[in-house]
Amino acid sequence: MSKHIGQGDGPAPLERLINGILPENPVYRQILGICPTLAVSNSMESAMTMAGAVAFVLLGSNLVVSLIRGLLKPHLRILVFTLTIATFVTIADRFLAAYMHEMSRKLGPYVPLIIVNCIIIARCEVCAAKQSVFTAAADAIGQSLGFALAMATIATVRELLGFGTWFGLAVMPKAWPAWVVMILPPGAFLALGLLMGAVNWIAAAWAAKSAGGGEEAKKA
Repeated sequence: MSKHIGQGDGPAPLERLINGILPENPVYRQILGICPTLAVSNSMESAMTMAGAVAFVLLGSNLVVSLIRGLLKPHLRILVFTLTIATFVTIADRFLAAYMHEMSRKLGPYVPLIIVNCIIIARCEVCAAKQSVFTAAADAIGQSLGFALAMATIATVRELLGFGTWFGLAVMPKAWPAWVVMILPPGAFLALGLLMGAVNWIAAAWAAKSAGGGEEAKKA
């Protein structure tokens, strides 16, 4: 008889939420969802719209998968995940087309491509298919906040240097020479690489500091 995906023992909901923001940040730490991160992060407006769409799809998918986790069969789970994600992506895409048409046009094919976003399908597999609804929701919120944080930091750097604006508002002085490269694909890779290096350096320094404090406490 086929076994369904059971409920596993994992981190508490609050830990799931916190981990998703920085310790397990989907972009900077897990290196997932890089395609939309690079493609639509040349302005804060497009970056935050994409982050909102991903958050909606991620939360909805996690909740549905968690609710039906007792019915999932191992050999069908990826198909179920994909169909569930596609349903919420279609809702998000049609909403943007109806109420934010200009932004929908700017984002182009990257909203439908959320269907194959590795962040979402990974959370369905790692958490939602094995944990309670509350834990799955906390995990989705944490990962969504982490994705939004990554998108915001990259978009801030690119928009400030490339346009001299932030959310379309002039921030840099008029004499600022726009760095055109920052709004082009090379600028996306440059900003992502530098920020990812900074995040990993800070995480390593923090871990070393924590380990040093633990050793000192043991000696004392």
